[in-house]
Amino acid sequence: MKPRIVRANEGSTKLAPADKFVGQVLQDQVFVPEDPSRLRVTRVTFTPGGRTNWHAHAVGQILYVLSGTGRFQLDEGVVQEILPGDTVVIPPHTRHWHGAAPDQMMCHLALSETDDSGAATDWLEPVSEEDYTAATG
Repeated sequence: MKPRIVRANEGSTKLAPADKFVGQVLQDQVFVPEDPSRLRVTRVTFTPGGRTNWHAHAVGQILYVLSGTGRFQLDEGVVQEILPGDTVVIPPHTRHWHGAAPDQMMCHLALSETDDSGAATDWLEPVSEEDYTAATG
């Protein structure tokens, strides 16, 4: 890892892959792991209705909501509303999803790491409409 400033205009926004996300979701890499760090930081912007598939992270994940209104759910939990300034802490190997509210965009920073073997994220099935539209708790 070398000291530097990575300028905002050095990267390009990418459309998130359709096999891991529902709806239109945009990704901007903030930091890609460099030895000795295993940290990945991505700014993710979800259009209304956009969301991740169910997934789990080998070392857990931290979400920091920057703007909009979002939703988050742990497996077997209730859907939670997330708002700007909220930090969501997701333990390792915990099945979950997150995304925008049905009628609003949401942008968050997603921070995660790889484990000692290089494992990062286990992507699973899409979130059902029934789970996504459930009342928030």
